[in-house]
Amino acid sequence: MIGKISELLDPTRISLHVRATKRTAALNEVAQLLAGHPDMLNFESFYAELLARDRLDTTCLGNEIALPHARTEHVKAIVLAVGRADTGIPFDANGEIVRLFFVLGTPKTKPGDYLAVVSALCKILKDPADRASFLSASTPEAFIGAIAAAEAKLGL
Repeated sequence: MIGKISELLDPTRISLHVRATKRTAALNEVAQLLAGHPDMLNFESFYAELLARDRLDTTCLGNEIALPHARTEHVKAIVLAVGRADTGIPFDANGEIVRLFFVLGTPKTKPGDYLAVVSALCKILKDPADRASFLSASTPEAFIGAIAAAEAKLGL
């Protein structure tokens, strides 16, 4: 079973200034943060599955947040990277703008863990004040601290 979202985050896997201005380029930029992750077995195959999943249906959650994800055999354990775009990136056919990207990889053999992570993220991202703190965090460490504070407030 998973721990807290804040425990899945590593400052080296958080980019607070995504440079890309197009959806696929932004996904690639954030996903690349997972390329050297010790639980990543095959990054290229993971990334191909991530893109395939994203093409099936939008992974935009609304409120300027996207959760591109893949349930895959190419990770040994849950991997998570975060990207934040200062101005926002048009993300889907509806013109939805995304500023926060949570790129998630979960082992295909652990659907419960996948559901637990998605559920926890949705709870954390629901509160506008918490989202504002994620958007204003000045460092990756401050971003993780804001996530931990949101978890504590929710009793997660």
